[in-house]
Amino acid sequence: MTRKPHDQFAKQFLEELLSSLGKVEANKEVIDEARQVDVLFSPVLTTPAQAPNLGLLGRIALLNTALLEPFRNQPSKTEIRNCLTKLFAVIADSQRKAKREDTTIAENNLARLWILSPSASENLLAGFGAKLDLETWLPGVYFLPLSFRAAIMAINELPITDETLWFRLLGRGAVQQQAVRELVALPSENVVRRNVLEIIYRWRISVMMQQELTEDEQELIMSLTDAYQEARAAAVLEGVQQERRQVVENLLRYRFGSVDGELTRVVDSLLQLPPEEFTSLCLQLSREELLDRF
Repeated sequence: MTRKPHDQFAKQFLEELLSSLGKVEANKEVIDEARQVDVLFSPVLTTPAQAPNLGLLGRIALLNTALLEPFRNQPSKTEIRNCLTKLFAVIADSQRKAKREDTTIAENNLARLWILSPSASENLLAGFGAKLDLETWLPGVYFLPLSFRAAIMAINELPITDETLWFRLLGRGAVQQQAVRELVALPSENVVRRNVLEIIYRWRISVMMQQELTEDEQELIMSLTDAYQEARAAAVLEGVQQERRQVVENLLRYRFGSVDGELTRVVDSLLQLPPEEFTSLCLQLSREELLDRF
């Protein structure tokens, strides 16, 4: 797969998830030869309530300024060096700004680079001295020597937990397919789930428009198609349930003028009955009889 469809998906995906936590800039130009960072994220000062929902991504985002560089295939050493060059340009820019304002930036507050790769070979990791830090981080997150302020995330090595879901959606093959299934299984009222699914569907369409598809791309389309159909079926069911609830509430409002807290609790019980039965009960029973019965 060319990087363009995946790049667009990954940038929209990360922007959707991180926008509630702080400032997100896609295709951010840095001074050094007008290089572009895929996603440059700057956290806000206060901790947003939604941060825990993003698991490992939320933890990374709230550390400090983050450069997120997602790859559809394992990056080459040259590509990683290019990412490091962009990181150093961002750090230099922030230090110049601090100097103009007569302030200093603590080493631990400087920007960090996170290279998101579907996998990472031993040769690639060894070449950059990247190692695990299992005392404080999950398997699959390899850190370059301290002063580089960079890490390579091997997405296929991340544990299959809620904490890693958002990164595993950027993987490929079975890893991504499993993550898509988990995403679809999230509660339908989850706003992030709905918005991310829409981004994934648009990505599916962009992949399908390519003239020649690899086996990996064909499997990807099948996985996303299954997810789409399952999500649409769930949405239809949810719409039917919402419509029935509206009917019951309207009947109760017609009989009693309003639906207060006590009647709201009755609604859930009425919805378990066939339409003809709950309609009859709403029209025939008094308020007290409904409350006594349910």
